[in-house]
Amino acid sequence: MRQTAPFVIAALRTGCDRDVRVNYYWLHVKPGKNIYWATAPVALLLCDPLSAQTVPDGVSAPAPATDAEKPRIDFTADALDYDTATEIVTASGNVRMSRDNAKVRADRVVYNRKTGVVTAQGYVTAIDADGNTAYGDAITLNESLRDGIVENMLIVLKDGGRLVAAKGQRSGGITQLERAAYTPCPVTDEAGCPKDPVWKITAVNVTYDPVKNRVSYRNAQLSVFGASILPIPRFSHPANNDGGSGFIIPDIRYTQTNGLELSVPYFVQIAKNRDLVIAPHIYSGALPAVEAKYRALTKLGAYQVGGFATYGRLIPTSESGAVSQRNFRGYLDASGRFQLDPRWSITGSLRAATDRTFLRRYDVSRDDRLRSVIEAERITRTSYFSFANWAFQTLRPGDAQGQIPLALPVVDYRKRFDDPLLGGRFELQLNSLMLGRTSGQDTQRAFVGGRWDARRITGTGQEIIVTGYARADAYHSDEVESTSIASYRGTAGWNGRFISAAAVEARWPLIGPFMGGTQRLTPRVQVVASPGTANLRVPNEDARAVDLEDSNLFALNRFPGYDRWEDGTRITYGVDWGFEAPRWRVDANIGQSYRLTSKPTLFPDGTGLTDRTSDVVGRTTIKYRSLLSLTHRFRLDKDSFAIRRNELDATFGTDKTYATISYLRLNRNIGAELEDLRDREEIRIGGRAQIDRHWSVFGSTIVDMTDRREDPLAQADGFEPIRHRLGIDYQDDCLRIGFTWRRDYDASGDARRGNTFVLRLSFRNLGR
Repeated sequence: MRQTAPFVIAALRTGCDRDVRVNYYWLHVKPGKNIYWATAPVALLLCDPLSAQTVPDGVSAPAPATDAEKPRIDFTADALDYDTATEIVTASGNVRMSRDNAKVRADRVVYNRKTGVVTAQGYVTAIDADGNTAYGDAITLNESLRDGIVENMLIVLKDGGRLVAAKGQRSGGITQLERAAYTPCPVTDEAGCPKDPVWKITAVNVTYDPVKNRVSYRNAQLSVFGASILPIPRFSHPANNDGGSGFIIPDIRYTQTNGLELSVPYFVQIAKNRDLVIAPHIYSGALPAVEAKYRALTKLGAYQVGGFATYGRLIPTSESGAVSQRNFRGYLDASGRFQLDPRWSITGSLRAATDRTFLRRYDVSRDDRLRSVIEAERITRTSYFSFANWAFQTLRPGDAQGQIPLALPVVDYRKRFDDPLLGGRFELQLNSLMLGRTSGQDTQRAFVGGRWDARRITGTGQEIIVTGYARADAYHSDEVESTSIASYRGTAGWNGRFISAAAVEARWPLIGPFMGGTQRLTPRVQVVASPGTANLRVPNEDARAVDLEDSNLFALNRFPGYDRWEDGTRITYGVDWGFEAPRWRVDANIGQSYRLTSKPTLFPDGTGLTDRTSDVVGRTTIKYRSLLSLTHRFRLDKDSFAIRRNELDATFGTDKTYATISYLRLNRNIGAELEDLRDREEIRIGGRAQIDRHWSVFGSTIVDMTDRREDPLAQADGFEPIRHRLGIDYQDDCLRIGFTWRRDYDASGDARRGNTFVLRLSFRNLGR
């Protein structure tokens, strides 16, 4: 029968019923000699000490050193005795020994200067220069620290990991352990009483190499919560969090499309600033795939390049009768940022896929478009310059890639400076854009604009903001007939326009006590005047998804982007209200606008801005400590007070137990020809519940509640699930286990609807 090894660290007075000597009972080995040894800690006593009161078998005793060769060791103790005849130093009572950055504490230390043997006894603590610590009842060291055989060995690494063994042998700085175990988990509870670690690795043979910072195993067994779950013939991992090459914990999942999936990533530490992860993926229902990611940190910045590739079957989405075929399929993802100097930086990203369903089928992401960009920026206190090139790939079924533009390039420059005459601030802007399509409209745009703002506070507390704006645009377009929506085309060839506007806004903050807190009521009035603008002569590339919201109610131009400008004269009015108490905070606003001219506008029907009087928009935000956060946005029809936009985002609970609810309903009655503004209704619910200190359950769901009354093109029936997710998670300082079930209801090509099961394991220090 195997017995518990008597590894004693220290005598502790704890919450247990007795004076406990913490015993490493989690390693079951046959008891051996009571010899305790620490690898690195011996460097504290002599130049390189190992030790044995008697030299172990197979180890040659070192030759006595001369006085000139003997290292200096500092002692402090309650009592110190030195025998000049035998050259033996005996220190007793709270002994402290140190050399360089290494230290030893013990009840009694005997140092033989002739043989170089040092013996420490009684609750010994040894700390080496790297922070590794050894505990024991006795440690015997000599000057060599090159060879040694030790029984019942304990090594405590600087990050808290522990190695124990029935027998250990050190040769050339490498420690070989027999019948050993490793764990980075605590082996005592909060009261200091001993407990079994959450997980451990036991092995017949273990090698610890402090130079390579690796622990290697042969014939090992992984145990979690006391149960052996995985045999590991050969395995290695870093001794601490400093890293190193090795296998990462496998990823196991099951999907309706690919079947059972096993991924075994391998981490390669190329250098301190460069690494590579290679992950083969094996599927029961598809051909294998390989994933890789390379990362590097340089003096100027960092970058990463990743990819996912396979040779598999592709089911097209564009043709209903298309035949599936096998071909190369893959995905490329690269990004980086470099800070050339305090002002100049370069940022880039590249995302591309071979087909539209690859990312969904292999569960890489659920994006419906991929963006790639390379941008150079210069930022100072008063100026900004950007030179960027953009490319887009659509993954939406039915979208024509030839209609997706390339922006080569987009140039934007802004300069701010103070107005020495009126005390305001000027901002100058230069902008140019070139959009090209392989089978669609091409557009070039350039403009120069200027804006002046001044802010004043009157004697009665009103805040007055005066704004002036002017801009000159030049456009060139061709192949305009390929754009299906006429209002987006513009006129072919060269066109120009001049834009100007003036605005005055007045705010009057009123502050006073309310319900034990402070409230703030701020009426706002804005008048904007702008002469008529030839909007339809130029194309609309960046101002299509227009909608009246609380965020743009008081904007100078309520069209997004630059290609459309809101002309005419209008007055906008509203009120902001805020309340602050020790635990509460409430912010709310509401407003509306009225056009003083009867000229028709360019705003499509249903955007809330078509008529002279706009719809009513507002927002309310309520926060209670960190337990409640609720934001509600709305738009009411100006005539019927029907809710055209109803949006709710709420979070309840703590960081560990919480629930989130998001609801959106757009009922704007916009024509189906404007694809950027389609109505929809959707609800998202998610949450997490902490069962105990380490266990929690979580879940989420997305439901499409759109029907044909809201969107004539909708395929949903008013309650169409999109995705559900449910899982359980365990997490502590050294282990994380998660199991997730997900069901997808949306199918596209070979990305089929169905169930996905994911098992995730994360062990401290076993990440590579």
